[in-house]
Amino acid sequence: MSTLVRPHGAESLKPLLLPQRERVEELRRAKHLKTVPLSSREVSDLFMLGMGAYTPLEGFMGEADWRGCCETMTLPNGLFWPIPITLSCAQDLADGIRIGDEVALADGETGELLAVLTVEEKYVIDRMFECTQVFRTTDPAHPGVEKVMHQGPVNLGGPVRALSEGHFPQTYAGLYYRPAETRAMFLERGWSKVAAFQTRNPMHRSHEHLAKIAIEICDGLLIHQVVGALKPGDIPAKVRIKAIDELVRGYFVPGTVVQAAYPIEMRYAGPREALLHAVFRQNFGCSHLVVGRDHAGVGNYYGPFDAHHIFDTLPPGSLQTEPLKIDVTFYCYQCNGMATARTCPHDDTDRLAISGTRLREMFAKHETIPAEYSRPEVLAVLQDYYDGLP
Repeated sequence: MSTLVRPHGAESLKPLLLPQRERVEELRRAKHLKTVPLSSREVSDLFMLGMGAYTPLEGFMGEADWRGCCETMTLPNGLFWPIPITLSCAQDLADGIRIGDEVALADGETGELLAVLTVEEKYVIDRMFECTQVFRTTDPAHPGVEKVMHQGPVNLGGPVRALSEGHFPQTYAGLYYRPAETRAMFLERGWSKVAAFQTRNPMHRSHEHLAKIAIEICDGLLIHQVVGALKPGDIPAKVRIKAIDELVRGYFVPGTVVQAAYPIEMRYAGPREALLHAVFRQNFGCSHLVVGRDHAGVGNYYGPFDAHHIFDTLPPGSLQTEPLKIDVTFYCYQCNGMATARTCPHDDTDRLAISGTRLREMFAKHETIPAEYSRPEVLAVLQDYYDGLP
């Protein structure tokens, strides 16, 4: 009997990736089907469906699921789900597809055939409505809004049979773990309470402090790195992975951390995305999610603790994975170490605020970076990266 949290809305994981022996014939058949190209966001969602991270979804959402997700974060069958997982296409392509047809889904950039979709619905959405509900803004400068506003006019809904995980298993060999694999790793270590730490940046001292608080509370920590598409200016995944390797090797107790990479593309939906992160971390076997300042946010669209507050609005039973809500962290010169407003009595003049954005600015402007900002091994990795930029 597993001691881990059960998968979201199901007794067992539901990966949609076909077994290897079935993929060859299905791929051969898919080559003769009408092809629907996917955006990078849709590709990442397909990979998440394939690995079972979006359990219990069986494919891309139909209209009722889309609307329920946007309005109440609840699907018609009662399942809690905070962000739509949808597939769009061009009008002329949709006009040639009938309900009941099977279509091949291909990466819109590479052309690789990735899945077969059985079309159960074709529908048109109110994109402004989705953006208002999910992102709390319709500002086209918001990267998530921009994606929705530029997607195709018709959504296709139905179950999928995934045929590929793209380049991720090879590119991130030794880090690319599916939910079934992280669960097995946690059980092998005897962990039942596991915290997930979401990151799309190298870990500075504030991140390290959050991670170590989580280890104090739980049996172990999953450092879960985004390796899907990011926004311009973000540090490439391989650089970030190398920096975090150095941090874990030098400053964490061996056996307390599992590092993993997963293929999602960030939506930057702030509070709603924090909820989605909790949903699929439950599938990965995590009982807790570290939620710090401005989790999954971008710009000034969300308050610093909106992602904390949204968990308090959920009906009981929505999620098993719980948030570890941690205040803003900083280095305090009087305390002589990392602290939060709940543990440090001193004022702002004694505090060094730490952020990934500011760290990138300091590198870009060739500023001297205080030792309190990040570990020297991490700074060395990042300096090599910035020194190599044109």
